[in-house]
Amino acid sequence: MARILVVEDEPYIALGLKSDLALEGYEVEVARDGETAFERARKEPFDLILLDVMLPRKDGFAVCRELRHHGVRTPIIMLTAKTQEAEKVLGLELGADDYVTKPFSPIELRARVRAVLRRVSGEAPEVYRFGDVEVDFTRAEVRRTGTVVATSALEFKLLTAFIHRRGRLLTRERLLDEVWGPDGGPTDRAIDNHIMNLRRKIEPRPDRPRYLVSVRGLGYRFDG
Repeated sequence: MARILVVEDEPYIALGLKSDLALEGYEVEVARDGETAFERARKEPFDLILLDVMLPRKDGFAVCRELRHHGVRTPIIMLTAKTQEAEKVLGLELGADDYVTKPFSPIELRARVRAVLRRVSGEAPEVYRFGDVEVDFTRAEVRRTGTVVATSALEFKLLTAFIHRRGRLLTRERLLDEVWGPDGGPTDRAIDNHIMNLRRKIEPRPDRPRYLVSVRGLGYRFDG
């Protein structure tokens, strides 16, 4: 289930977007101003951002530019009432993936959302490399300097979750949901133990993690 951040300051539009996308099976969160949207998108894992241009505190162009500057690669669809070609081009040049001009039909927006999510999911490489580690998703295999590293199914699922959300904070709650599912899982201590075991297998110095780093009091982030 894709997680979408809707950034819209008009309450009735935000509610309509949230309800419509939720009916499509997406998990939807709403931010009402640009500054809040920037902070949430920088710290929380989202699969897509629907970003209005005209926002209080920080406009959508500034939010898009600053997210890309901070390395946040979450796909962005700009929502704009502006019809000038230059405005649309500016959004794309700042790093947006698509734009929809208001007023738009729910059918069109849903189609744009599906298209962007399909395009992004298709970009995932079969083998992801960082340092001397290779993660082969087709074989569910981790290799280090060419040698297969024994990993449990849970460790591989953890590493996959981190790679797909690289550069973004993953809380323990989010890891529980993505790796163990919503019906329950281990304690926080058990999660930490799994992380330590994974570090021993992928880090040059497990006692000083370079890739799988702790975010004090919040969770973990993968910087591969």
